[in-house]
Amino acid sequence: QVQLVESGGGLVQAGGSLRLSCAASGLTFSSYTMGWFKAGDLVAAIAWSEIGTYVKDSVKDRFTISRDNAKNMVHLEITSLKPEDSGVYYCAARHRSRTTSEYDYWGQGTRVTVSS
Repeated sequence: QVQLVESGGGLVQAGGSLRLSCAASGLTFSSYTMGWFKAGDLVAAIAWSEIGTYVKDSVKDRFTISRDNAKNMVHLEITSLKPEDSGVYYCAARHRSRTTSEYDYWGQGTRVTVSS
């Protein structure tokens, strides 16, 4: 059974930082591209091979995605938090063989609230 469990969300003041984490189990983690979504939008993704990342243009200077294949973890570092970063962040996994942009598995989400 595949599980993606996010953590690291919470209430933070604007200007602060957060590190969201996603622990994956039940899948061959290194075979999956991992993504972080908010409000249905992909905000960041990292390839299964760890070579190649995507970060949405509007947050490129503040969001950093990374993964640790040895620990089956993916992280999203967010700096200089803004109120508009508030929302539920979902971790998702897409198998490397998939030719579409759809993701195969999803976590339950972790909520980020940024106070001004």
